[in-house]
Amino acid sequence: MIALTLAEVAAATGGELADGADPQALVTGPLAIDSRKAAPGGLFAAFRGERVDGHAFAAQAVAAGAVAVLAERPLGVPAVLVPDVQVAMGRLAQAVADRAGATVVALTGSAGKTSTKDLIAQLLAKIGPTVFTEGSLNNELGFPMTATRVEPDTRHLVLEMGARHKGDIAYLCSLARPSIGLVLNVGSAHLGEFGSKEGIAQAKGELVEALAEDGTAILNADDPLVREMAARTRAKVVTFGETPGADVRAQDVRLDSTGRPSFTLSTLAGSARVQLRLYGEHHVSNALAAAAVAMELGLSVDDTAAALGEAGALSRWRMEVVDRADGVTVVNDAYNANPESMRAALRALATMGGRGPERRRTWAVLGEMRELGEESLDEHDAIGRLAVRLDVTKLVAVGGREAACMELGARNEGSWGEESVLVSDADAAVELLRGQLRPGDVVLVKASRSVGLERVAQALLADGAAQ
Repeated sequence: MIALTLAEVAAATGGELADGADPQALVTGPLAIDSRKAAPGGLFAAFRGERVDGHAFAAQAVAAGAVAVLAERPLGVPAVLVPDVQVAMGRLAQAVADRAGATVVALTGSAGKTSTKDLIAQLLAKIGPTVFTEGSLNNELGFPMTATRVEPDTRHLVLEMGARHKGDIAYLCSLARPSIGLVLNVGSAHLGEFGSKEGIAQAKGELVEALAEDGTAILNADDPLVREMAARTRAKVVTFGETPGADVRAQDVRLDSTGRPSFTLSTLAGSARVQLRLYGEHHVSNALAAAAVAMELGLSVDDTAAALGEAGALSRWRMEVVDRADGVTVVNDAYNANPESMRAALRALATMGGRGPERRRTWAVLGEMRELGEESLDEHDAIGRLAVRLDVTKLVAVGGREAACMELGARNEGSWGEESVLVSDADAAVELLRGQLRPGDVVLVKASRSVGLERVAQALLADGAAQ
């Protein structure tokens, strides 16, 4: 973190020093809301969550080395007292980002945000020191924790932005004004919150509206709702996609036998062949988006293509592919799910299974997709039907009503009634798989984060390690 005195922290947050806080004490470490992650020289934010009040852990954070605590009441340890800790975190992030002077790259979208953010970070690291959102800490709490990690030599700050309500992205942009704003897609994630895809597009478009005239909006030309956002910004517009006429375009897309895509990266500045290490054709669009950002900031076409070929997955449970000793392949994509990412994962699974006499058996262990509103049952039915159309060997639907609807869709689409099965929970799915998996099978595990289906993948991998 760029060093700030406690007096400067108080000024930035509108707070007052209390309980012996030294105005000249330097905060040199990042902001934390988990006392177990409080670091020497850092600052602990005593955030009051739905289940836990961070004020109860202030003493532990200071004992671990935190210089002081952002708090709403005196706690007997050095503190900066503020009316609202969450608001104060945002103000602190704003102050640090302003002082850093790094180029801020912000991105949003219904699917692929975290994978694309990880790609962008790896590409921009070729140009200079880069700080980026860890995992999916993309809300009003995670955002300040990322922004306060910048150092004096940081050249790029890459910020993933999520939205559950209208105004969320506009608020985040007010904390760290982006120079580049990237919108990946508009899908069905949080459809229950926004009511329609048009409502989601309105919220996502807050990002390009926040750009200054000298900024750059990078938009997905393959998505009509994203493409239309060009009319909502004063900034320069760069497009990406497979659509003819896109500024950064993928041509001659191919998948190898493991489901890893390659393509020709075509731009006005030249072309280069790209071979990705990531699994699934949907990563082509993510790679194009990352390439557009990197080239806008000065990376050449050839260097961009090379860096994309070297880049890997940095965040857990997103198309993590592990081969067990017995030849079973486990694909852990259980971090989150929406209809768009479910379809992409199923297509990747089908590709990994292959065709012909060497075809491998494929298993789709799928849980519920949350927050889809009135479209939920129809969307689950459609995913079940797609699994059958892609010739997935067996769908294992896990959960309650929505999972049952998914399984029924597969059964109605299938010919023999053997293409799908419904189980109650992760433990039941593991028991079923343990009894039926054979060497060479490929197992995809995917669901919304709150379902916790990563336990299935972890159990299967533990079984493999024990063999």
